[in-house]
Amino acid sequence: MSELDEAYQRVRHSGPERDGWLSNHAPMAVEALARHGHGEAVHRWLDGYADRLEDRPRGIAPIAVDEWRDPLGDPVRTGDWLDYFERELADEPWRQVLARWWPRLLPGIAAGATHGVIRVGHAVRALLDQETAPRVTELGQGLAYWAARWQPLASPGAGPYLATDPRAALDAVPRVPDQRHGIRARLAQLADLPSWAAVAGAVPGGGETAVDGDAVSARLAGIVHAAVVRHGTHGHASPVMLVHAATAPNAVLRTLPALPGALWAASLAAAWAATAAVTAAYAPATGRSAPPAVPDLDPVEVMRLAVDSAGPHAIKFADAALDAYAITGDAALLAASVHATEQTGRW
Repeated sequence: MSELDEAYQRVRHSGPERDGWLSNHAPMAVEALARHGHGEAVHRWLDGYADRLEDRPRGIAPIAVDEWRDPLGDPVRTGDWLDYFERELADEPWRQVLARWWPRLLPGIAAGATHGVIRVGHAVRALLDQETAPRVTELGQGLAYWAARWQPLASPGAGPYLATDPRAALDAVPRVPDQRHGIRARLAQLADLPSWAAVAGAVPGGGETAVDGDAVSARLAGIVHAAVVRHGTHGHASPVMLVHAATAPNAVLRTLPALPGALWAASLAAAWAATAAVTAAYAPATGRSAPPAVPDLDPVEVMRLAVDSAGPHAIKFADAALDAYAITGDAALLAASVHATEQTGRW
C-alpha cells in the first residue's frame, strides 16, 4: 500500500471539520505531499496534525436517494452525507457518482470556504493516478463535506467581460465593504455589490465561445496562474484565506479529465465565480510590490520550503503554484509560493 493510501486509511474516521467550522486539511495536504515526491513525510506530517482532528460525526437519519435536496447545505447532516456517499460509491463506479453529483454541488462551490471542491479535486487527482479503495473512500468524504456545507454564491450575470486577461479581471473584482467577520458574512454582501453580477458572470480568458475542452483547460489554468501571482502582491491582507482564490479553481481544473465534456463550461464559470468571491471577500484595497525573484529557485526547493513549514495552506498553495509553473514556466509563480509559505506559517 502506498504512503498516500496509508494516510487516507489513518484519517478515514476523522470528521471533515474541527471546532465547528475549520476544515480538516489532512487529506488534501497528504495528497499534495505524495504528488510532489514527499511520500516519506506523509506520516510524520500527519503525526504533527493529529491534534487538529476530530471524530467522524454520526448520522441522524439516512438520506434517501430521491430526497437529497432538503439536507443539501445542512452541516448538522454531515454524518448522514458521509453515510450516503459511502453507499453510493459501494454501488457504482466513482466516475458515475462524480458525474451525477458534480452539477448538483457546483452551484454551492463556496462550501466550507471552498474546501469542499478543493478536497474533491485532490481525491480525483489521486484516483486518476491509481484507483484504490482508500482513494474512493476519500472521494466520498470530500463529496459529503461539499454537500453538507453547500453554499451558493450571489447569482452571476452573463458577461461578456471586457478584459480577457485574468490578471486584469481580478483587479476589477469589487471588494465587499465590511471585511471584519468570517467568510459567510463576507459572501453575504456580494449580492449588494452593483458590479458583482457582471464580474462574476464574465469569465476572463477567451470570450463566451471559448468553451471547448482545450479552451476551458487553458482559461482555468490562466485563472489559477493569475490568482497565484496576485497572492504575492495582495495576500498580505489575509494570507490563508486568499490561498483559496488559487486552490479552488485549481481543484476544478484537475477534476475536468474525470468529468463529461458537457460539464466543463459550467465548471469553468463556477471556478471563476469562486475565485472572484474569495478575492472580493478578502483582498485589500491596494497591493504591494511583487516578491523579488529568488536566484536558482526551482520547483523542488519551493515544495521543500512548504513541507518544512508544515503548514497545510503553504503545501496546498505550493502544489497549485507548481501546477501552474509546469504549464508556463513563469518564475513569478515560484516567488509567490515562497512568499505565501512565509506568510501562512503553520496554518
